[in-house]
Amino acid sequence: MTSLLSDERPADGLPDPTLLPSPAGQLTRRAFIAEGGATGIAGVLASAPMAASAAAAAPAGANAVQPPSSSTSVPLALRVNGKSHALQVDPRTTLLDLLREQMALPGTKKGCDHGQCGACTVLINGRRINSCLALALSYDGAEVTTIEGLARGNELHPMQAAFIKHDGFQCGYCTSGQICSAVGMLREAGQGAPSHVTADVRRTGPVAPLSDAEIRERMSGNICRCGAYPGIVAAVREVSLMPRRSRA
Repeated sequence: MTSLLSDERPADGLPDPTLLPSPAGQLTRRAFIAEGGATGIAGVLASAPMAASAAAAAPAGANAVQPPSSSTSVPLALRVNGKSHALQVDPRTTLLDLLREQMALPGTKKGCDHGQCGACTVLINGRRINSCLALALSYDGAEVTTIEGLARGNELHPMQAAFIKHDGFQCGYCTSGQICSAVGMLREAGQGAPSHVTADVRRTGPVAPLSDAEIRERMSGNICRCGAYPGIVAAVREVSLMPRRSRA
């Protein structure tokens, strides 16, 4: 009879060597497999009661992920669009989610949520930032301006009016971020901050007038998937030529 565990066929008429008694001190393959299997089964059977007792001893739900409770919230003070707010927020909350979900200001859009498209741009103390990358607690006490806060009542901000005049949008999803970014960008240029295409970075004072190349470079962090860039550049150029007081 040929062993199913043997990789060699015995010669005709000769007994299967794996069935023969092994010399003293030697272990056949069949005996090794049989002993190994018995040992493994015995180990599993022996560990089962231990595992069961350990599971019974552990408190129910000990390994479950517990949702954050209200006790984890911390106080946050913000001045948003000219109004002071005292809030309680989860420490992990981004400024974007705070504005949209807790403060009912959906004008700030969630696009890529990775700081790459600029749809979430808002102004913090006059400086533009991507709110999807900003923890709300990092700006405790700050002045936040969103697209809802640019207009003065029914009077549009000059940048908003210019975007309408020059068709600086199509679907409109990126427009709030584009407008907030443009307002912040003009403030940066007025303070003398150079860009990668500024001809003379040693010059002090406002960077003006802004060429189309300057506008494109300074607005490059805001993506328009509709491709309304000619209208955007025209709108920003028109406002950049206004007196600073009239476009504040």
